[in-house]
Amino acid sequence: MRYIPTIGIECHVQLCTKTKLFSEVDNDARGKEPNSCVSPVDYALPGMLPRLNGTAVKFAILAGRAMNCEINAYSRFDRKHYFYPDSPKGYQITQFYQPIIGAGYVELPSGNKIRIEHAHLEGDAGKLTHFDNYSLVDLNRVDTPLIEIVSMPDIHSAKEAHDYCKELWRLMCYAGVTNGDLYNGNMRFDVNTSLAPEGSKTLGTRTEIKNLNSFRSVERAAEYEIARQTKVLEAGEKVIQQTLGWSDATGKTSPQRSKEVAADYRYMPEPDLPPIRLSSEFIEAESAKLPLMPNNYRALFHEIIKPDTLEVLLDYPELMHKLNEINKEYVKSISNLFTSVLLAEEKSAEYLNDLPAAKDLEELAEMNAKKELSSTAAKEVFLRLFDPQMKGRGAKTIAKELGLIQENDLGALEEIVDAVLAKPETQKAQDDFRNGEEKVIGFLVGQVMKESHGKANPSAVQEILRKKLA
Repeated sequence: MRYIPTIGIECHVQLCTKTKLFSEVDNDARGKEPNSCVSPVDYALPGMLPRLNGTAVKFAILAGRAMNCEINAYSRFDRKHYFYPDSPKGYQITQFYQPIIGAGYVELPSGNKIRIEHAHLEGDAGKLTHFDNYSLVDLNRVDTPLIEIVSMPDIHSAKEAHDYCKELWRLMCYAGVTNGDLYNGNMRFDVNTSLAPEGSKTLGTRTEIKNLNSFRSVERAAEYEIARQTKVLEAGEKVIQQTLGWSDATGKTSPQRSKEVAADYRYMPEPDLPPIRLSSEFIEAESAKLPLMPNNYRALFHEIIKPDTLEVLLDYPELMHKLNEINKEYVKSISNLFTSVLLAEEKSAEYLNDLPAAKDLEELAEMNAKKELSSTAAKEVFLRLFDPQMKGRGAKTIAKELGLIQENDLGALEEIVDAVLAKPETQKAQDDFRNGEEKVIGFLVGQVMKESHGKANPSAVQEILRKKLA
């Protein structure tokens, strides 16, 4: 029997607000002492009341619009009850009944659309670090603002799960609502997988793989779980509904606990926070702040940049925003430098934080078009534009200071070529070329380049040589 996999993904996106969702405490605890970014509200001390972060609401609107979602004018918070040492309140403040973000969809590069059921605001839990016979609790992460994005079960392969998560990450980064640092858990993916016989109108029993933080892990975990469930079903056994962990090292899932259902959490309205009521004018004003999204750039540059190159560049919002500032006739040249030179550099992440001015990049592209720089020189000038000491100098000034501008004066080049052809050591190569040995033209071009101290335009030199040797 053939089984069809169905995958739904829940994604937690940490919003990059300055403070937490319900308290005036630093939202960025990276590298800080455990339990140093915590307030009495986060500790849930008696009498402490949460206060909603307004910026988180604005970010939720942007995130929703990035996913083509409806924004609900009325939403409210609920309590999700469970006991865990990293949750001092004994419950999580979330939006179960009436979330702020309604239905929408994410369009993949393939053109497939994955429907979004809803997305809601909630405060995160803390962090447990486990040792051999004890665990330590760090509450720095308590109530950092999240939106949880719940997809419909529209994904039917591990590869499509990978592509959906990647495109979702792009959308959130382009919208500017998250730092998008997967390594530090700014976005985490829970993958729900089930199998059903081909032609079945009902879905199979699902399992949930928790807290994956890379696209590759999502794909590998989904592949493994599809294979595992297939073996279970082919053996005539039943898939158990449960929560699973994933190990990148072993490439396997392992059971963590039985899978809860909504009733297990005893949801109830949050009494300490009033409902969120948004006017249509407010929603539209915030929605208008959404910058260009990946699909906008695909439409803008599909005739200029090769699709494979464009998909690489789309992983870097800063680069795409910069390309959009550049005159269209120079975009192809500059995009090639970004992919072939900048992204290959060890310090590329640092360079992305402070890109050169559009006019400097255009000047470099114009010099390339006029063949004023060799390909090697163009790469060197390009990287120098990122040097803080060269800021504002301009591509032409940098090229002149480094002596990299090619000689394109045909009269001057002819004089150099004549001098080289007059040398005795080049006579044999000239005779060989006239006798049909094409490859010796490279030797003669090299001699001219040497005579010009590397400043001659090689293509112009070769053209002159061919004419004279003919």
